[in-house]
Amino acid sequence: METLPNSRFKIPLGIRLSYFAGDKIIIRVYYRFYHDDWGINAHTAEVELALKITPFFSISPFYRFYNQTATIYFAPYRRHDYNDDYYTSNYDFSTFNSNFFGAGLQLKPPKGVFGNKHFSKLALRYEHYEKSVQLNSDIISLNLGFK
Repeated sequence: METLPNSRFKIPLGIRLSYFAGDKIIIRVYYRFYHDDWGINAHTAEVELALKITPFFSISPFYRFYNQTATIYFAPYRRHDYNDDYYTSNYDFSTFNSNFFGAGLQLKPPKGVFGNKHFSKLALRYEHYEKSVQLNSDIISLNLGFK
């Protein structure tokens, strides 16, 4: 159980930059700072490389780091003061770090995938997520494009 305030004032500030390093490499970087009136401060930093192997095939490795401080209302289960008006034991509101990394493959031939002009894109992406509060996941996604 948790009881939290009905309102929350959030300030996210971010910047995204792309650098074209020749015809075959794009470097994308992203940074975001977040602050709210519940006491959470967070930083996100991400870098992605888009490497064009051929005009129709690319590989995109990426890495994202996230760091967050806990809300003033967070405490582990059964560690709250009974006099607290607001409280949570949800670890999404705790102090933690996370790492998210992986790579994607994308195929966009001009005559379509497997020669089918209506099947315009085939993309496969693998992602691994690690959170310092003992949460890990692996994700494989398939993206198909049709015209």
